[in-house]
Amino acid sequence: MAIDFPNSPSAGQIYTVNGKQWIHDTADGGKWIAYGASLAPDILKVDSANNRVGINQTSPAYGLDVTGTARVTGVITASGGVVGNVTGNTSGTSGSTTGNAATATEATNVTASANNSTDETVYPTFVDGATGAQGIETDTGLTYNPSSGVLSATTFTGAATDSTKLAHTGGTLTGVTLAGAVVGDDQLISAPIIKDYSETVHAGGDTGATVTLDETDGNVQSWTLDASCTFTMPSGSGLKPGTSMTLILTQDGSSRTGTFTNVKWAGGTAVTLSTGDDDVDILTFTTFNGGANPVWYGFAAGLDMG
Repeated sequence: MAIDFPNSPSAGQIYTVNGKQWIHDTADGGKWIAYGASLAPDILKVDSANNRVGINQTSPAYGLDVTGTARVTGVITASGGVVGNVTGNTSGTSGSTTGNAATATEATNVTASANNSTDETVYPTFVDGATGAQGIETDTGLTYNPSSGVLSATTFTGAATDSTKLAHTGGTLTGVTLAGAVVGDDQLISAPIIKDYSETVHAGGDTGATVTLDETDGNVQSWTLDASCTFTMPSGSGLKPGTSMTLILTQDGSSRTGTFTNVKWAGGTAVTLSTGDDDVDILTFTTFNGGANPVWYGFAAGLDMG
């Protein structure tokens, strides 16, 4: 079969006829020499005029135009960028990627690792909106230390549901409404203005022959004398100087007496309780030293009140 080669071919020009490639070799007298594999043009197309090669593409539009899936076992280096979907690992320090990979700045999941003990300052992150694409932000005034477990901020507001875990050092509490018990833990409160307050009244019940009083039960206590009773006044390392107690003592119907340990009375004479049925005596006590060996001072606030 005669082949009609192009006229005035350029050096190295490749010409394909029925899948067979020929190359023009000027070094060998300008002959056309069989070149490459014999492939149908719909499998391998060489467009010499436009310097393009097509694989499974009869009209290549790019320098290498592949229709279908290509596998490369080595590294692909693209200095002009990559456009389209990318599957697999990519690396590099510069350049940009467009297509689906452009959303790599947005992720619905991240891999987190536990940091429970490092002594360092870390910054919790937050976003401007509740949903949608958001930029991660931090605030230098909001920090956390994994070693101490302390979360620090310039201001806290809202309800604290666990009072044992909210530490507040310095600053100002403004307009606070307490909805539960507050434990002062023997700490100093200075210059308060207090109104509409009351004290806990501890109902001790029947005395029996002995009672050991404990100020932690309440600084106001009521007891019914069902026997002549010796009251041991509070003492111990938890007893603070300036502690006061009020006892409300009720006779049960017989003439009961009461004695009180470590108490000094006015004039050196201990109080004598009322002896009538259901008589009520109110006694107050205060100590100025507290501790393990306190000195209590006793006063009869009201006798025979029943």
